[in-house]
Amino acid sequence: MIDPCSLDTNPLLSLQEALSRIKAALRPVAGFEKVTLKSALGRVLAQPVYSSVNIPHERNASMDGYALAAGDITPNQPFSLHLTGTSWAGRPFQGQLQPSQCIRIFTGAVLPERADTVVMQEHIRADGQTIHFPAPTRPYQNVREIGEELQQGACLISSPKKLAAADLGLLASAGVYEITVKRRLNIAFFSTGDELASIGQALESGKIYDSNRYILNGLLADPGYNMADKGVIADDRDKLEESLIEAAKNYDVIITTGGASVGEADFVKDVLASCGQINFWKIAMKPGKPLAFGKIGDCYFFGLPGNPVAVIATFDQLVKPALKQLAGEPFTKPLRLTAICTSSLKKAPGRQEFQRGMLAQNDAGELLVASSGKQGSHLLGSISRANCYIILPADCTGIEAGEQVIVEPFSLFV
Repeated sequence: MIDPCSLDTNPLLSLQEALSRIKAALRPVAGFEKVTLKSALGRVLAQPVYSSVNIPHERNASMDGYALAAGDITPNQPFSLHLTGTSWAGRPFQGQLQPSQCIRIFTGAVLPERADTVVMQEHIRADGQTIHFPAPTRPYQNVREIGEELQQGACLISSPKKLAAADLGLLASAGVYEITVKRRLNIAFFSTGDELASIGQALESGKIYDSNRYILNGLLADPGYNMADKGVIADDRDKLEESLIEAAKNYDVIITTGGASVGEADFVKDVLASCGQINFWKIAMKPGKPLAFGKIGDCYFFGLPGNPVAVIATFDQLVKPALKQLAGEPFTKPLRLTAICTSSLKKAPGRQEFQRGMLAQNDAGELLVASSGKQGSHLLGSISRANCYIILPADCTGIEAGEQVIVEPFSLFV
């Protein structure tokens, strides 16, 4: 694939091919640790967890109402039973349920031995200690049986799985206190370039504030990562080589921004080639054509473009799935949907584009997307306003308002 917007006649690597090459080169990190449930959110489960109890471990009511034995139901006719007690959640009825008797029961409360049916309180009529039931009353309703959700010894959660809040609740319901998770990834990130100034400094001519380190700090905010901001490396060959080699000794992954374009800073290419095994690729995606990937010692290296929107796009499409693989997470494709584009979109053929858009749903349930503004790879405002990528194929020459497009939400809750 040739980029018609570039004078370079070398074919560009498709995004899928780049992903495939990266995936083939990665090996998940080894190492595990035990953590308590309160520390497990977002961690990757390393071993399956089995239940030591039945869930539920006792028969209980799924509704507030009245518990009785099915044998006391008069088929297809109203009937009445004597109220003999109450079973509360956490305070079971202590007596024996006799024929022609019922008890008041609340959701989650244990059923007495003989009871096997719960009738909702809205369906009965109480007259003192006499409870009148309607016709017909269905037997065996509103009862949670022992082991109905999970039998003792059954697998609660398989590995690997990145644990969400519901997973922690399921584990807690089985009395699990501690689990084994994969160790955290250790990730270092740098910005490169003499033009970068730190926030708080006065901007001199030719300088810009370094936004990329703040972007990466946010993108890497994951319970499964230990990240370290290593600051800005100036355009100094010796300093760059020293910084990368030192970081590679202590981290699983290094991510840099800037200087990934071949020829833009030749010493960057030379340093990476001399201290590691690095591939410099031009990817058929926009924003984010230049990418460096490889290893320095045992440490994986990702060199991203310098423009901030390109940093986000290449991280989302290339680095994020790679980090998940390294962390031992199962592979999942990003959610992509079809939406009606309400904006006209300009595009030249040659590269797959990830334009920034605003996705919404109208009252009829249709998904609609509009451009979030100017699409330059240096313009953070358009991605700050956006909640999705509008993905345009490489051969697309533009979109007219009203056409359907593929969108990739930044979050499941846009």
